[in-house]
Amino acid sequence: MHEILKLLKQHGECLDSELASATKMPLAQVHLHLSELATRKLVMLCQSTKFIKGKEVKAIICRISGYIPPAKPGAKAKVQITLS
Repeated sequence: MHEILKLLKQHGECLDSELASATKMPLAQVHLHLSELATRKLVMLCQSTKFIKGKEVKAIICRISGYIPPAKPGAKAKVQITLS
């Protein structure tokens, strides 16, 4: 579980399949660890459905609870709105 937390802290947000390939764990074991981390409220999980070339792909998106990754360098400035 420490590997999963470490990867989430490095990348901010990951899919369950990305975590499985990075940690070289089976997807079922990653799901088990993620559900345990979610019950401890260490991570937030979100079900996602994407359609890739017409095929439905279901995944779990996860990130560390309460953690906002720092802004990337060179981010665009915020747009100022002027009211007329």
